[in-house]
Amino acid sequence: MSDESRKEREILVVMRKVLAQIIKDTTPPSRAMKHPLSDQTIQDVRHCLGLISLRERELADAAGVAQERPYFTDEPAPADVVPISRIGKAPKKDDS
Repeated sequence: MSDESRKEREILVVMRKVLAQIIKDTTPPSRAMKHPLSDQTIQDVRHCLGLISLRERELADAAGVAQERPYFTDEPAPADVVPISRIGKAPKKDDS
């Protein structure tokens, strides 16, 4: 990844975090309350977040980086890693 694309990625991450924090700070505690931002501003923020996400994906694809996706810590691993030393050996049986 070049210095230019690394810097662009850093800028996009900061922009995404700032927009997310603005959303958290302005979201009313109850759905019954009116949101302080206009509907058009909310749509514009969503559009900005979509563009940021799209550009981050383009930069990751260009750099050959695997797509980053969130995951749960208790989610099972997609594959079991087997050490080479265990390949071909029969599993140990209990003498019970």
